[in-house]
Amino acid sequence: MYKLIISIVPHGCGELITSAAVSKGAGGGTVIMARGTAQSNIIQLLGLGDTSKDIAYIIVEDSLLQAVCDEIIQQTGQKKKSFGVMFTVDLIDFIKAGGKSGQTAENKEDKMADNKYQMISVIVNKGYADDAMAAARKAGAGGGTIISARGTAREGDAKFLGMEIVPEKDLLIIVVPEDKCSQIVSAIKELPCMQTAGSGIIFCNEAHDFTLLGKKE
Repeated sequence: MYKLIISIVPHGCGELITSAAVSKGAGGGTVIMARGTAQSNIIQLLGLGDTSKDIAYIIVEDSLLQAVCDEIIQQTGQKKKSFGVMFTVDLIDFIKAGGKSGQTAENKEDKMADNKYQMISVIVNKGYADDAMAAARKAGAGGGTIISARGTAREGDAKFLGMEIVPEKDLLIIVVPEDKCSQIVSAIKELPCMQTAGSGIIFCNEAHDFTLLGKKE
């Protein structure tokens, strides 16, 4: 069984997270540059200021999860308060290039019924992530993280599907308490930028082990 550990920290600190994970047996990690969206007077889930961020993705076996998370918490414990956040996501399918599947839907454990957080992922045409975040904030979200991305549809696909393909995309990630998830998703769905076919998608995953990184006092 495998878990994905996601840590969101200030830009330039992603390697601190992956190094801590490797020291406890993880195979490595991937660091992606993004930006936070929180207002300066709000320190809430994934907000942490409107500045450049590193997102560290680390996949570990269940047997290593606790040790790796504990080491990340320890290594960031003397950093500034609200240094970042960390949470885990269940992996339904995990396939290593050149190898066999590490985990499949058939051998995945049942999800915990008492999960407290949800990770909302919103993919929209470039330039609309801030609109989605504004709608989410009005519905109760604290902040989010935006990643620049691109679509992979070909010109022929656009003609076949009868819709305009915009290659440049924004990926907005928001972690919220479970009881706020539905109202936030509904608010984003009502935006004008979500009314055209092919203009965006929204999906949600359970976020486990949510932890604030940095000094506790």
